[in-house]
Amino acid sequence: MNNKNLLENKIQTFEHISQNVVNFPKKNIFTDLINKSIEIVTVPKPKKIKTNQENVGIILDEILIFKILSKYYKNVLITEIKTKKHLVMLALRKPDLVFSGVKYFYFNKKKIWLNDYLELHDILYIASNKSSLLKESNKSRAKKIMQKSNIATAEFFTTEPGEYKNAAAMPIKFPLFIKPITGGDSRGIDINSIVFNYPSYKKKVLEIKKNQRSRCLVEKYLPGKEYSVGIFKDNITGLIKAMPIEIIVKKNIKGHQILDYDIKKNDKEKVVAVLDVKIFNQLSNLAKKSFIALKGKSFGRIDFKMDHIGNPYFIEANLMPGIRKGYFYRSCMLNLNINYEEMILKIAANGLH
Repeated sequence: MNNKNLLENKIQTFEHISQNVVNFPKKNIFTDLINKSIEIVTVPKPKKIKTNQENVGIILDEILIFKILSKYYKNVLITEIKTKKHLVMLALRKPDLVFSGVKYFYFNKKKIWLNDYLELHDILYIASNKSSLLKESNKSRAKKIMQKSNIATAEFFTTEPGEYKNAAAMPIKFPLFIKPITGGDSRGIDINSIVFNYPSYKKKVLEIKKNQRSRCLVEKYLPGKEYSVGIFKDNITGLIKAMPIEIIVKKNIKGHQILDYDIKKNDKEKVVAVLDVKIFNQLSNLAKKSFIALKGKSFGRIDFKMDHIGNPYFIEANLMPGIRKGYFYRSCMLNLNINYEEMILKIAANGLH
């Protein structure tokens, strides 16, 4: 057996050492780099820093990821896609893996979904495809999929200003929780998201329409604990690893615990491991079922909230979860005892299969 084959056999051995998910060696013990090409694909950043790029699911720290991957892989590039020509050139180069958080591009008034485009050219990528992303991005659609899969989710309806003229016409009784039907990072969620009467409901629905330009998802308010479950799916075995965490938020001046936009933005919440075995297993099983129902690929995150007696309900899913130092990373850190570099290597190694 030549040195190249010996190296590849060693790599494969390391990549299968965990029970449920591809593991990458914690240290590069080989003198040669792995002979794979990886392109970290980005799009131009907006001129205004606070602008939300709807076509980007994962905001990457591309320089840091480049440094990490370059320790292990022979050919690593950062590619910024500005035009369709750049995308075509990417396909012609045919890297072994595209490491990207881009959902889609707009070229000549046409939307091109990156991961579906890569599939057409037999190029591997790290997250889910268009079909799955569309299932989870609309929170109402995701909840309907959960209902068909017998996964509990809070009662809900969707609306916009003027649809319900009074409280009697509304399909669910107060208290209610109101948020935009699309979008992440708790945008549009604040101290006024819990409503107890029609005037408050009407005001919040109008506010979301003006600020987020979105229809509203209106749910029966759940007052219990909040959880997020990171997911890793092994692309070889199909086995799914669930990684629950609890998110703890202090009560606001109204006495409610709301994981709103400002709390997330300023990292004011506390994230802890789920130590109760019953709750851990319950959340893990529900998260796995949810991920399968959405036909997710590789990795993601599923959020749950408890009712007043501790029953968990599906809230929403994210099949392109942030991989900086947010909930997905913390779920990996607390459940798998790995650091940021190891998480990035795990995502890349799994994507290469």
